[in-house]
Amino acid sequence: MDTDIRPLATALRGGCPRCGNSGLFAGLVTFAPRCRACGLDFQSFNVGDGPAAFLIFIVGGIVVALAILTELSASPPWWIHVLLWLPLTIVLTLSLLRLSKAALLALEYRHRAREGRIKREES
Repeated sequence: MDTDIRPLATALRGGCPRCGNSGLFAGLVTFAPRCRACGLDFQSFNVGDGPAAFLIFIVGGIVVALAILTELSASPPWWIHVLLWLPLTIVLTLSLLRLSKAALLALEYRHRAREGRIKREES
């Protein structure tokens, strides 16, 4: 059952990485405490700030490139830039943050990622 669920497909649906049922999120980008169907504890996973750090570069690069392209081709007033790029930045960040957090949690589950441990060599 666990090997049939694909992390990216599960993340796009916002589903549980174990059973695939939706309900991974309790809020816009906050995880539910556990899966309503199979009981998997989502709070035991630690996605941290990894998704947000990557999104700073991804969304920032997209918005800055589009803003420069717009400025060089049309030279609109500054307030047009605010009206264009502020909502786009918010929408891209929230939607991609939700997707990236879900994907990272699904990958942590699939690969059984845990805190680092030092493996002792046997003598």
